[in-house]
Parts: sequence; C-alpha cells; structure tokens
Amino acid sequence: MILISEFSCGELSVQVDQQEGEETMKFKIRVKGDLHVGGLMLKLVEKIKAPQNWSDHALWWEQKNCWLLKNHWTLDKYGVQADADLRFTPQHKPLCLQLPNMKTIKLTITFSSVVFKAVEEICKALNIRRSEELSLLRPPDDPKKKKKKDKGKGQAEDDIIDMDTISGVAGNSLYSKTMTATYDPENGTPASATSLWFGDNPLTASQPNIPAEELAKMYLPLSMEDKAVINAGWLDSSRSLMEQGVQENDKLLLRFKYHCFFDLNPKYDAVRITQLYEQARWAILLEEIECTEEEMLMFASLQYHICKLTMSTKPVDLSDEPEIDEVEAALSHLETTLEGRSTDRILEDITDIPKLEDTLKLYRPKRLLRTFKEYWFVFRDTSISYYKNKESANGEPIEQLHLRGCEVVPDVNVTEKKFGIKLLLPVADGMNEVYIRCDHETQYAKWKAACILASKGKTMAYSSYNTEVKNIQSFLQMKSLAPPPGQAAPDVESMEMNAECFVSPRYAKRYKNKQLSTRILEAHHNISQLTLMEAKLRFIQAWQSLPEFGIKYYIVRFKGCKKDEILGISYNRLIRIDMSTRLPLTTWRFSNMKQWNVNWEIRQVTIEFDQNVSVAFSCQSCDCRVVHEYIGGYIFLSTRSKDQNETLDEELFRKLTGGQE
Repeated sequence: MILISEFSCGELSVQVDQQEGEETMKFKIRVKGDLHVGGLMLKLVEKIKAPQNWSDHALWWEQKNCWLLKNHWTLDKYGVQADADLRFTPQHKPLCLQLPNMKTIKLTITFSSVVFKAVEEICKALNIRRSEELSLLRPPDDPKKKKKKDKGKGQAEDDIIDMDTISGVAGNSLYSKTMTATYDPENGTPASATSLWFGDNPLTASQPNIPAEELAKMYLPLSMEDKAVINAGWLDSSRSLMEQGVQENDKLLLRFKYHCFFDLNPKYDAVRITQLYEQARWAILLEEIECTEEEMLMFASLQYHICKLTMSTKPVDLSDEPEIDEVEAALSHLETTLEGRSTDRILEDITDIPKLEDTLKLYRPKRLLRTFKEYWFVFRDTSISYYKNKESANGEPIEQLHLRGCEVVPDVNVTEKKFGIKLLLPVADGMNEVYIRCDHETQYAKWKAACILASKGKTMAYSSYNTEVKNIQSFLQMKSLAPPPGQAAPDVESMEMNAECFVSPRYAKRYKNKQLSTRILEAHHNISQLTLMEAKLRFIQAWQSLPEFGIKYYIVRFKGCKKDEILGISYNRLIRIDMSTRLPLTTWRFSNMKQWNVNWEIRQVTIEFDQNVSVAFSCQSCDCRVVHEYIGGYIFLSTRSKDQNETLDEELFRKLTGGQE
C-alpha cells in the first residue's frame, strides 16, 4: 500500500465516464494527501480539456464502494491511497423501473443519493404522494429468463417507456418545477387538484388485463420460504444505489413496501390509488396473497367493472370525485396507521363503554368439544365471556377470552350463509384457537368489528367501531354472488371479455369460461353503480380485509432454538409461524414494543415488549438490516400526522431504520 502524505506526492488513477456512446478516458494525476476532493476534481477537469458541463460528475471509489461527495474533505481524511482506483462519473443515471402495474419505465435519477431520497425523487417525477410508503426491490431470479436472456433483451427494450423523452427534461418526467403543488399548511393536502398541476397523466389509467395464457406463464405458486427469498431483495434505504451494486440501466421494482396508506385522497392521489390498485390486483391474480374462491370472484367482478369503465369513452373527471371527508367516512381504514395514534383515540363517551350480548356458537379444536355448541356471549371492554345461558350471565362465566393481541381471521362464505370468526389467542406456549359462529350478517359485522378493535386494545366506545361495522357489511355485500330475487339471469354474451383473465390460473381451471362469466356477472350486479375511483378504492379495501394482507415473511432462528421458523412482519405486529404447520405460534404487537436493537457483530435482532417479554432472533433468509428497517419503518410511519404538511423527518427515519454497524 502506497500512502499519500502531506509532504510527498502520489499518483492517482482516475477513470472518466463520458456521455453514452463515447469512450471512457483514464488519467494519472499527481496529488498530495492534503488536497481536498474539490481540488482533485478541478485538476481532473483541467487535464481533460473537454468543453463539457462537468457539474453533475462526482468521484466514486471502486475499492471502498463509496462516493466522495464531501468536496471540502482532504484525500487523507477519506483515507485515499495512491493505489486507489477512482471513477469520475455522473451522479444522475438512467434506471429501469417496473411499476406496480407491471409497466417498465426508464427514468434518470440520482445514483449518489440514499435510496430513501432516490425513491422520493422517483415519486415526485411520477406524481405519487407519500413516497415513504414505497421502496425499491431487486427482481427475483427467473431461471426461465436466463436461458433466453439475449432473445428477451431486445423485446424488453421495446416495452420500456422512456420518461425522460416524454417530458423532454431529464429527471423531471411528469413533474414540472414551474407547476409545483402548494400545500395547505393546516392539513398538508395540495391546494390544487392533480389534474390541474399535472395535466393528463398516463399512469392514472388502469392497465387492461392480460390474456389468460400470458397470465398462466407468469403464475408461479409461492411457499412462505419462496416469499422470504423475494422479500430479502429490498434495498437498504440508508445507502445509495451504487453502494448496493446497482448500475446504470439496471432494472428494479418500485413497490409499496409499507402497507399503511396514509391520507389517500382521490383529488390528489390518482396515480397513487391506481398503482396501489394495480399492486393489489397482481397480488390477487398471481396468488401472492391467499383468498377464498368467493373472494376471488368478488375481486374478478371489480376488475371487470374497472376494465369496462376504463375502456369507456367518457374521460375521468377528478373534480367529480367526493371530497376526502366523504371517502374517509366510507373507507376509513384505507388510512391505516399503527395503533396508538390517529382519530381512533377520540372516544364517543368514555364513561359508557358499550357491550354486546347474544347467543352464538363456539368451537374449540383443542378441547373435548368437537362440534359447535350454543352459549350466551357477553362482549365487554376487550374481553368475551360466555355462559351456559342468558339466565346464568350474572354468575361466573364458563371462560373469559382476553382479545388484546389476538389474531382475528374471517371464516366466511356468504353464499352458504356461513359467518364465522376465528380467534387466535396468545398464551405462554403459543396461540389457542377459538371459533365463533354467528347466525347472520348483521350479527357477524358487530362482533367481528368488536374483535378487531379489542385485538388492538380498543373498546367499542372508539369512534371507529360503527365505521368498522359498515365496512364489514359493505365487504359482505360485495362478496354476495347470488342475484337479487326476481332478477333475470345475466347475459353472458354481454361480457365481451375473457372471464379467465380476471381470476388466477388455478381458479380458471375449475370452471368453463361460460360458467366463470356467469358467476362474475352475478357478483358484478352488487358493484355496478360504483364510479371508477370508488371501484379502485373498494378493491384496495377488500385487499386490506384479507387475513394475509401486508404480511412479509422471513426465515429466522430464534435464540435458544435449533430449527428455523418463519417471522411475519405486518404494519402493526410480528408473527412467529411454525415452518412445518404454517400456523401462527405467537403474535407481538408494535404498540406493546418498548425497544429493539441489533447486535451487528452476531447479526441478531433483539426486541423487548411490555410485561418483560423479550425475543431475539437471527435472520436466515436475508441480512438482519432488512428486518430491522421494516420494523423501524413502520414505527416511523406511525408518527405521521396531517398537520405535518408533506415534509418528513428524514433524520428520524435514518435513526429508526439505519442502525450502526
């Protein structure tokens, strides 16, 4: 190793990247250790003698895999030796991005910025608010594509939309600096509608469903282990693209990473809502998330409806969309946040907490009780007590179920009039299963809403209870596949679309095309009056209602255990899952978390919860940074509020997600 001292000269090798199509140049420059980075770049430009604007160029140190961006730092301070290979390269480079709608765009972005800022830059160019909810994911390896790599490359180039060419200004894309939205200082929403300051945006239009044959080629059944491998591909938000091996024209996936969608507003979020809908649609079609046959047909009917409206000649007028207050009232849980904040804190009457009482059926798989049996149930605070009958309700209950921290899973088939609730109750050695069966939709909606709130430590006195009941009833109505009494059978010929492209390939095999068309049209009757934006929001709402919504899986090994297990990370909880049975063992909620940290030497994550509960695990399917960032990211997003305007505390995000090695 040859050192460059303050008093002696050393010779540095610097490669200069030219514009595309031009050859790279290499230079040897004699420097001293006290020369600052800015001085080195000045010497280099003087030596190049090319009439070009070099202001976007910066120095990249290959061996150390880092940018030298602090121009006032000396070479000594950076630790640059004479044998260092430096590269003088543009900070802005083109990147290929596959959007949630599966369309690929090419966009020039800053490769020297940390990924958090790069995603913010991308979202600003595409007019997607709340960039903190998105991130960049490496595409999973596809062995089929490797065999046809050369053949497929040319085809892929034809399908890429060059956003820089469309805008005429590199990096600005659909965004115009002279038409920047102004924000209301009180509620943080843009003062003018999307359509006014962005004009016609092609990213607001939903993509037509691809033919069933093409969908079948993309479909690949995924196990939890497969999903864990894919989820390992999230880029580190606190490091730049080049520091993570991303090169010019590489392809990455832009996806909604954190499933808590804050402040969705149809007036300003046309692109965001459409891309959310598209991510949800592909998750359903490719079965990245599980749903029942009844739910699949409901999603199919919504897709069919959205396709019909998108293909109609009538242009979408965002000014006709309801105000945000109306949307929030109808679809309040689209604005999902972590427990412990948001309007749910407003109690209707703290002195009078409502209770539910009714006759329900109970089934406990691990007990001697093998069938459903009727009991008198009383739901009070966050607990359910059940008695032999109504008359004995003044005495001691047979059992009291404490719902705080439990999992609430729907067990419903509207067509068969089955309205069940599966509760997974946390106990010392895992989770206890309890099944509750209701008689009808109204009863089910009230009890399930109460269970959902209780699992978060909230009672029916919270203002969101009635809204939750209405959401559940609306969801059940959409799932109803039976046509209303007296209605004629649907005309299959009127569909004019291949029904198989609206369901996953596995479900398409179960029906003939005519049967599938009939069932989709029957379900379509319940949602046929929805506007395009309402239909997309309903689809997102239904996606959020699925038991697996937002859960990302990782393979971990808990401290003291000899076998690997699955860790599920959701927007509000961590779930320990048995790898062989696929059943949840324990759930820990973020609202009960006291602190978490990472031992970077042994790559172990340790989390402390209330009641002296502590868990520690090492990550087997990914670097522990990925899991650490997921947890910290959700904690960070829980701090958002409407009075923040659009500005986020980036320093807080780095503290919560970056960690120190």
